[in-house]
Amino acid sequence: MEYRTLRVRAEPHALWVTLDRPERQNTITGTLLAELHAALDEAEARPDCRLVVIEGAPGVFCTGMDFAAATAGDAATAGDAATGGEGDPWASAERGGAEFLRLLKRLTAVPRAVVSVVDGRAAGGGVGIAAASDLVYATPRSTFSLPEALWGLLPCCVLPFLIRRVGFQPAYAMSLSTMPVTAERAHESHLVDYLSDRPEQLVHRLRMRLAKLDGSTIGDLKRYVRPMWELPAERERAAVAEFARLMSAPAVRDRISAFVTAQTPPWEPPGGPRLEPGR
Repeated sequence: MEYRTLRVRAEPHALWVTLDRPERQNTITGTLLAELHAALDEAEARPDCRLVVIEGAPGVFCTGMDFAAATAGDAATAGDAATGGEGDPWASAERGGAEFLRLLKRLTAVPRAVVSVVDGRAAGGGVGIAAASDLVYATPRSTFSLPEALWGLLPCCVLPFLIRRVGFQPAYAMSLSTMPVTAERAHESHLVDYLSDRPEQLVHRLRMRLAKLDGSTIGDLKRYVRPMWELPAERERAAVAEFARLMSAPAVRDRISAFVTAQTPPWEPPGGPRLEPGR
């Protein structure tokens, strides 16, 4: 498959998936979601594959929803938005939330070990991808943040997977404060499993270890533990519905539109100071 938003390379027993939208801080669009599913399909189609590694560019892992794509009015761009739909992008927020939640669920269920390698900023949906992974390896300079409340949004789809990893209070505190969490603090709360300046060495050791396992064992383990934490269907529906409700709020639309058109941060009035790149 020819990927537009990812770089994918196969190694013995592993598939490396690099988020490749550096000009947009590796933000999430419908195309990126679809291509992540395609990469997981590729991993499942390879009988020798035991491991999927998701990484970003140095300095940025993933910074969540692409606001520019999400607010685009033309059908072509809206179809490439985080909503994955066509027509009015605001009206398709529910579909977009459902698609993102479906990806996070698949990361927890795919019969391959999924490791997120974080080197730099992970924000919003990027924290969700990490939290839904089986293991997270991070460099000491990495940070993790949930800035959604600044825009009048909530990390609706991220929180169930983050709470599964770190417990209620750390996840709630990240959502309420919107403050970035250091890699060391993320390690202490178990969002990060291992800290290293050379996470690729950790990946190599894990790959060699997983190569010793029978091909079905990883899937068996993930199926066995799923009922111990699985999100009830009504909570999934509530998460998607709440995201769609917030995305349709006029104040939220105005804040996001002001950021897209003038880089005005959500806490400033229209025409206020611009937000520096790397929000």
